[in-house]
Amino acid sequence: MLAAVVGVDGVVGLAVGGSFVAGEIDEFSDLDLVLAVEPGAWPEILDRRQAIAAELDPSFLAGFTGEHVGEPRLLVCLYGPPLLHVDLKFVSLDDAHERIEDPVILWEVDGCLSAAFARAAPCRPAADPDWIEARFWIWAHYFADKIERGEIFEALDGLTFLRAVALAPLAFLGAGVEATGVRRIEDRLPAVATDLERTVGGVNAAACVAALESAIELYTDLREAATGRSDGEASSVEREVRAYVEGLPVRLGTHGVY
Repeated sequence: MLAAVVGVDGVVGLAVGGSFVAGEIDEFSDLDLVLAVEPGAWPEILDRRQAIAAELDPSFLAGFTGEHVGEPRLLVCLYGPPLLHVDLKFVSLDDAHERIEDPVILWEVDGCLSAAFARAAPCRPAADPDWIEARFWIWAHYFADKIERGEIFEALDGLTFLRAVALAPLAFLGAGVEATGVRRIEDRLPAVATDLERTVGGVNAAACVAALESAIELYTDLREAATGRSDGEASSVEREVRAYVEGLPVRLGTHGVY
């Protein structure tokens, strides 16, 4: 694949990141490749991503762009057999310094990618407890309503969302560990992974209520651990939402579904 990348007009560098950089690559890992592109050629290269992915290796099966993760420069690909997930990120040299990690440079023209990386240090956004706190209780109320309405699969999706966006990020922040969502939390923070089991829920209202209550209690513990402070008296929104969730069993019993 490297030889094929070198032959693509306008591409002037190739680097690999992700699990390879972290030293965690295994048989299940995907391959995270960064293709550095001359600024003038970048629009045309971006339009040809699918064709370029197919040119890189004849085993190309399919690919789609990465808007779902907020990264339209990304092409998520599957090659094989044997099946291999490959993320191809096409980055203009003008923007290559904006990155969350330092990928390993496999090839570059005249040190252009090294020079781009030297312009700024990598920066991975950390969890912001204040940002999460400003949203958590509104989310909790919303998912409580889903349970009461009987939208159980929506509620289960909500619990998954809370783990990925609030609980796991706070846990990693408190432990001083960089991470994305819940990835590898079983290995890095096994005690927290055990706590998260109580937030998974089941396909019925009672199980979802118990899981939401567990998520709320775990959130307050992780919030204190991550910030190093106890906020003392709960805010009005926290008090109201806690009371609302605590009343779920009674209201569901009235509906005959608890």
